[in-house]
Amino acid sequence: MEHHRKDMTVLPDLAKERGRVGPVRDRRPIYLDLLPPCNAACPAGENIQEWLRLIKAGRAEDAWRQLVLDNPFPAIHGRVCYHPCETACDRGDLDSSVSIRSVERYLGDLAIAEGWAYTKPKRRSGRRVLVVGAGPSGLSAAYHLTRLGHEVEIFDAGDEPGGMMRYGIPEYRLPRDILDAEIARVVDMGVTIRMKSPVKDLKATKEAGNFDAVFVAVGAHISKRVDIPSMDASKIVDAVGFLRDVASGERPVIGRRVAVYGGGNTAMDAARVARRLGAEESVVVYRRTREQMPAHEDEALDAENEGVKMNWLRTITSMDEEDLTVEIMELDDEGRAVGTGRFEKLEADTVILALGQRADTDFLRAIPGMEFHDDVVDVDPDTLMTAVPGIFAGGDAVPSDRTVTIGTGHGKKAARRIDAWLNLEHFDQPPKKPIVTLETMNVWYFGEHDRRQHIEADARTRVQDFTEVLHGLTTQEATFEAARCLSCGNCFECDGCFGACPEDAIIKLGPGKRYRFDYEKCTGCATCYEQCPVHAIEMIPEGNR
Repeated sequence: MEHHRKDMTVLPDLAKERGRVGPVRDRRPIYLDLLPPCNAACPAGENIQEWLRLIKAGRAEDAWRQLVLDNPFPAIHGRVCYHPCETACDRGDLDSSVSIRSVERYLGDLAIAEGWAYTKPKRRSGRRVLVVGAGPSGLSAAYHLTRLGHEVEIFDAGDEPGGMMRYGIPEYRLPRDILDAEIARVVDMGVTIRMKSPVKDLKATKEAGNFDAVFVAVGAHISKRVDIPSMDASKIVDAVGFLRDVASGERPVIGRRVAVYGGGNTAMDAARVARRLGAEESVVVYRRTREQMPAHEDEALDAENEGVKMNWLRTITSMDEEDLTVEIMELDDEGRAVGTGRFEKLEADTVILALGQRADTDFLRAIPGMEFHDDVVDVDPDTLMTAVPGIFAGGDAVPSDRTVTIGTGHGKKAARRIDAWLNLEHFDQPPKKPIVTLETMNVWYFGEHDRRQHIEADARTRVQDFTEVLHGLTTQEATFEAARCLSCGNCFECDGCFGACPEDAIIKLGPGKRYRFDYEKCTGCATCYEQCPVHAIEMIPEGNR
């Protein structure tokens, strides 16, 4: 948490002294709305604090509608997002962070159960946009472009929509009925999805469909390979193909002992899937240390709880009929893994390669002027437009971390930039307000309350099938968890300032309308500022506005 907070903007403290001021007021209080750290950390740009507030007020559908203004897939993200919002949450420095992902899942599941639908656009622009790829980034862009009034068609090479959400994330993390329900809502809104329709000539496809703009959102479906000498090449498979086959209903024969080569999230999923396919031993082999692995800690812990073993500082050099030869590595003075010349044997019937993926962007290389960085497309970071006017790109196709939430955020960002480009406008991103830290708040106001979390299925039995591992929150649990939100930097009408003002200079405006200051009565004593729990009041020099 500390490294996260060092870069945060801290507001100036202009109210150091307590009590009445002199006959001439030299400072005055103002109400303000600051940026909560959860909102600031969300790659999808959700107004998390606001939808938590609506749940707390008993307005679940309004909360869901607020959430889907930014992210159309709360039931999906409530399961697979790596919740940077919770890492940033100020409450984590008080007792424990708000379980935001759990509450988001609750809203998403409730919306599916209740049949809530997106609001359809009231106008049509007459413009058509081609989206290449039906993964999280492409679907998100299509949703937001449709909301803006444009007609959208998605072309995808796969059999079913969802991209890596369907073919890369196992069912025990993301049940397919949940995925299907949230994608169906996008289709019902008016988006056309053309499956089994790979785009090989983008220029020809664009012209044939009379599209005015393009958003490229192809996934990273191509596994990176490494040559491992083997007596039987069929015993070495790539993780992406392995997960795709399983997601498509196949049950590949992998034997009793499986080694997964790699240290990312895909490696953890492959190792856990192997256990569910009957592997008695599933071992992750990674050339660096646990601290250096790219997999999220939660993923590694879940894998270990399910019996997956970790073999750090090892690299595979060859594969024989019944075992592997691995070289023992060590870290040099700069923290790099280097070989020691010492080797050992590791029994394995199958090796699954999970050494990373590259984006399938080869079809773009025929377009004059398109610029690349290895397998990804170079884009303007502010607009996501490529070097070719009218062609935008996001998600796995551009330089970025590859997660569902980042891809979804790229889709929203691209939709807004494409809309501006189509309208010959410049999209101006509003400046962000300062981020609130716990040190600027009055934590005495808030009691300590234990966090409500998902219940996990027993690790000893859940490896027997692909049933979902985590269970959702009840309405009571979700409401309780939402109420733990500190409302950092934004007034929640606690009446603290109203009751504390010695001059009756604060006027209540009614539920949901907050307050205003009567500056004819205000002396600038800062009592309101000092007691405000959430730093929604600041003292400014007299004469400032």
